[in-house]
Formats: sequence, structure tokens, C-alpha cells
Amino acid sequence: MRSTAAFLAVVLGALSLAAQTDSKKLNFEVASVRATDTPPQPGEFGGIRALPGGQTYVARFVPLKLMMKLMYKISDAQIVGGPDWINTDRFDVRAKSEQPTTLDNLHIMFQNMLVDRFQIKFHKETRTMQAFFITVDKGGSKMKVNEEPEPFEIPIQRTGGGPPPAPPEFTGHRVNMEYLSWFLSQQLNGAQQIDKPVVDQTGLKGFYDFKLTYAPDLSGRVGPNGELPPTFDGPALGEALRQQLGLKLESTKGPVEVFVIDHVEKPKEN
Repeated sequence: MRSTAAFLAVVLGALSLAAQTDSKKLNFEVASVRATDTPPQPGEFGGIRALPGGQTYVARFVPLKLMMKLMYKISDAQIVGGPDWINTDRFDVRAKSEQPTTLDNLHIMFQNMLVDRFQIKFHKETRTMQAFFITVDKGGSKMKVNEEPEPFEIPIQRTGGGPPPAPPEFTGHRVNMEYLSWFLSQQLNGAQQIDKPVVDQTGLKGFYDFKLTYAPDLSGRVGPNGELPPTFDGPALGEALRQQLGLKLESTKGPVEVFVIDHVEKPKEN
């Protein structure tokens, strides 16, 4: 028994190391990173996205911190340290892989590119902080398991709703819990203007399909001229998750993984 257990431990350790090595080998064939002071013109794309086809990722007028948040699927609160310019200086990026690959692989390629071009060195720590923790509700998950091949598209997209009071409707297609948690943190923090990550504690593996319709909570916010924000019909996000996805969202203090930046440099011109 001991020899069998020891053998399995060696095999699992080797597989884990191989996976880490493979991740480090995932790199774009070509990548351009340029500092820019020119914002997008009216009608021009601004932001960061994967292009159709599973090969190309582009960013336009985007700070390094935002790129890190998306590629590592974390919130502002989970990035600690670093100079002010990681949130103020803007960059244009265009990167292409040698052949089509999964969205997750493109994210790893983008991570490796950021580490290389910005000379980023960081370590991870677990800190206790205020966060939203997501678990499976007592009735069980209501999401549909999806075992289809990678579709090369953003997993959660707005597909209906609006203008107020009609609530927004989102469709999730082949979504894993890491991405859903990051998406929910963007929805909560954007509406409530807070900085709290959403941490997955569901234990759910794999990919899922779902529809999510909820009323954003804009209380406490005002418009540019002091006007009150619009109100939406429908359940709040926590209740919508319970009713429609079978998930429970709770705001409390708990352990959260953070990225502590030890070193970073502005990239050299391509």
C-alpha cells in the first residue's frame, strides 16, 4: 500500500509540474505593446477583448492594472503595491497566437506577455478582508452543465433588458466558476462603487449555461447633475442568483488570495 501511495504521489507531482511548465510555455507568436496618450476616437473600440477565431487579443488605451484584473480574473482589492502609473498610464496591445486556442490559453499567454514586457514580479498571499463569498444554495445548482468544445467567445454576454425599469438580462454559455465569480465582482462593484472581490466556494467544476436577470442596486449614487439613478424591476442580484442559478451570495470577512507586486517596469518600445 505504501509503495502504491508513494508512486501515485510521484505521478501526481509530476503531472502538476508538467501543467505548470506547459502554462509557462504558452506564448503569443507576435505581440506589440505600446504606450499611448491618444484615447479612442468616437466609434473606435476602446478596452480589451479577444477577437473571433481564438488567435488574437487586443487592448486599446488600457492601463496595466486593468489588464491584470481581467487576465487573472481578480478585483482591484486583490492587487497590492506597485507604482501609481500601473493605473494611470495607458497602453495599446495587439497579440496573436500561432494557431487558434482556448480563451483560457489566450489569457495565460497574455499573462506571460505582461510578465515579460513589464518585468512583473509578484507573489501571492492570503489575506482576510471583506468579500462576497459564493456557495451552492441548499436546493442545489440550477445551471446546465455544458460539455461542448470551446466556442472562442466571451462566456457571459448581455442579451436583453433595458431601458429602465426593464432589468438587464445576461446569457452565460460554457462558463466556469472562476469566470462567473469575476463577472459578478464587476457587476457588484460597478453598480455599488465598492471594491470587494467575489470568491468561489461552490466546489463546482466544469462549465455551465444559464440565464441571469436582475435589478442592479444603484442606491446612493447620483448623476452628473445630481439626478437620482434609474430604478429597475426584478430581484436583486443575490436573490436572482438563488432563484435562477441555485447559488448563494454572502458578504462577510474571509480569506482572499491577493497578488502583491514586488517589481514592475514600463515596457520598452517594440
